[in-house]
Amino acid sequence: MSLFSRLGPALKSLLAVVLASVTTLITTAASERPNILWLSAEDISPHFGCYGDPHAVTPNVDALADQGTRFTHVFTAAGVCAPCRSSIITGMYQNSVGTHHMRCNARMPEWLKPFPIYLREAGYYCTNNSKTDYQFKKPSTGEIWDENGGKAGWQNRPDGLPFFAVYNFTGCHESGIASKSKYESVTSKLKPEERQDAAKLTTLPPYYPDTPVVREDWKRNYELITAFDRWVGEHLQRLRDAGLEDDTIVMIWSDHGVGLPRAKRWLYDSGTRIPFVVRIPERFRVGGQGEPGTTSDALVNSTDFGPTVLNLAGLPVPDHMHGRAFLGSKLTPPREYVFGARDRMDERYDIIRAVRDRRYRYIRNFEATKPYYQYMNTPEKGATMQEIRRLEKSGELPPAAALFTARSKPAEELYDLEKDPHEINNLAMDPGYGEIRKRMLSAMTAWQEKVGDMGLMPESEIERLVRTTDSTYEVLPRDADALKQMTRAAVLASTGPEVFPELLKLAESPNPTLRYWVATGIGNFAEEAGENEVSVARRMIADKTPAVRIAAARALCRSGEVEAGLPVLVKELGSDNPWARLEAAIVLDELDEAARPALPALQKALKDQPNKYIVRVANKAVNDLLGTDHQVP
Repeated sequence: MSLFSRLGPALKSLLAVVLASVTTLITTAASERPNILWLSAEDISPHFGCYGDPHAVTPNVDALADQGTRFTHVFTAAGVCAPCRSSIITGMYQNSVGTHHMRCNARMPEWLKPFPIYLREAGYYCTNNSKTDYQFKKPSTGEIWDENGGKAGWQNRPDGLPFFAVYNFTGCHESGIASKSKYESVTSKLKPEERQDAAKLTTLPPYYPDTPVVREDWKRNYELITAFDRWVGEHLQRLRDAGLEDDTIVMIWSDHGVGLPRAKRWLYDSGTRIPFVVRIPERFRVGGQGEPGTTSDALVNSTDFGPTVLNLAGLPVPDHMHGRAFLGSKLTPPREYVFGARDRMDERYDIIRAVRDRRYRYIRNFEATKPYYQYMNTPEKGATMQEIRRLEKSGELPPAAALFTARSKPAEELYDLEKDPHEINNLAMDPGYGEIRKRMLSAMTAWQEKVGDMGLMPESEIERLVRTTDSTYEVLPRDADALKQMTRAAVLASTGPEVFPELLKLAESPNPTLRYWVATGIGNFAEEAGENEVSVARRMIADKTPAVRIAAARALCRSGEVEAGLPVLVKELGSDNPWARLEAAIVLDELDEAARPALPALQKALKDQPNKYIVRVANKAVNDLLGTDHQVP
């Protein structure tokens, strides 16, 4: 007999009233919580009318901005989709949790919950349609979302539940510019008045050659954004038709900047500054937030999106999150800086960190000896990149465009965005900006040490250590002294031969990452290295850690001791560590003609590899050595 059946009629009646009251309270509480709708795009910068762009045809987003708030200083934590989306879903910087390399697969610690899980636990119905790209498999999309996929949507929720729904427009992706068929498909419904005249566009940045080919890409970008705007209008109409407009907060944003060279994948404004427009129904506005037609210059980072949604839903922001809530009733302190990181982009490593305030951007190139435009399969297929390569060969690039075809980069970059919005004039070595440079560098270094910058560890070392730990996060020593040492070692390796004495003090460190940066620093400045530095590299080719051996072999080859270094690289090309293979292939490609004795090994590496990136780099090296033009996926 159940406990309920044993109760008398009066108690049964009282209990029924209590249960009904609780149910009513829960339902009422749910109705008092806002629905939240995200409409996100790929690969676009703020080329909207509401942002002052003279050519934009974006009436729906512009109208939404009139009904709410347009944010002017919103930046992504990376200039490319997957690392950035991992920062959004976790509320943590991608280089702090191991999701920083493009197309990696990190193991998350158990305590790290993607923020929609908190919403689901609080009674929200959460859907994603349909892009994920989080760079981890656990928690699974089934654990994160009530629904995930092309049919997922808020309309499927049970009655009475508030929703958090994400819709992702993929038409603006760089492939929509590069592929004529995709561009035509995405823009097929545009009216003649929504089309652009490429010759009349006045906003082409100076770091692109002004040719008809480039202008065609620039035109396509505008028209793809107009297609996105039409898509936004369709979603807003669905809300109105369902009578949910006054119950739903709407946010519009992009995962990073425009899908063209020197924008996507980069940490300049062109790659990280995005549109962000929010409309908050009147009954959910707090402290004047979201008033119609308002503008906010608050510094916002993509790590802030999740915490802000939690705050708007009335939920606490977990302490481990790096992001802050910039909307809602319980705001966390405003930002003074936003930060960004670039790591492996497909098949090429290029460790870059950036910090920006409202006016200045400081960039540290930790691999300054590498060119800006390393050869990467995907961007090289684009018409603008091909045009840059064509004019590079003929010596006809305009000065601003030629800056980014240099064979190496400055270790430091500093730009005044008020005077130089395209970030062309590097002020890092200008004495007049010395204090600003120091301030920005100090802020960036403090951030790296605070979050634990895993990007300073070689990927092969992360792979080696993660096999013995429960999560990728755990492979990095997180005590303050270890983080300071690692950050300092990376800085020294890109500074110059004058810091060799300080750098070499780390050569016997028990920390493999510090030894890696010692070997890398010697290789970076091999022409200035003396017998003392070269002898250290000779010892390091027998190091127990693959990344150290590869960096030391590079140093020896660049110092003229190719016969000593090359066999090490060839051996590592067959390593059981896939990222050691990639690192070795990259060094062999970098060596150009000096790598000719390794040609058979590079040719062998064109097949049976654990990932396509090794094949891509080996193919580029073989093509260069043989003068061929063989293409690989």
